[in-house]
Amino acid sequence: MTLYVTPARRAHRRHMLDEIMRDWDENYTSELTFPIDVLADNDAFTIKALLPGVSADDLDIQIVNEILTLSGELKTEREEGANYLLAEIPGGKFHRVITLPVPLNAANVEANLENGVLTLVIPKAEEAKPRTIKVKAK
Repeated sequence: MTLYVTPARRAHRRHMLDEIMRDWDENYTSELTFPIDVLADNDAFTIKALLPGVSADDLDIQIVNEILTLSGELKTEREEGANYLLAEIPGGKFHRVITLPVPLNAANVEANLENGVLTLVIPKAEEAKPRTIKVKAK
């Protein structure tokens, strides 16, 4: 038997799961998630995160050794007490931690948020870069 999962009903399934969890735990809040690409080369990592609707002021980026933390808030404007028949636009706080394989140089990071895509270029720390060692023959 083959099971096909189509994205067309993914939002409905997520909503149903949120409702079940809210019934079970009154303090439950669903996590806002976003896709990330991480590209590694010899000198740096390039990270792209899809963050539509997030402004640069609502974004917090922290780097400690080889750990990158992206957090922030996606603000939605919904009328309080309004009778929404459908409310699928996500909103709320998000938090994502990515552990990279080598220490990073946090002093020289380039960050750019354009058209809802965050691009980070994070250089590797000098001690993490590969070195060529010349062997002397005697």
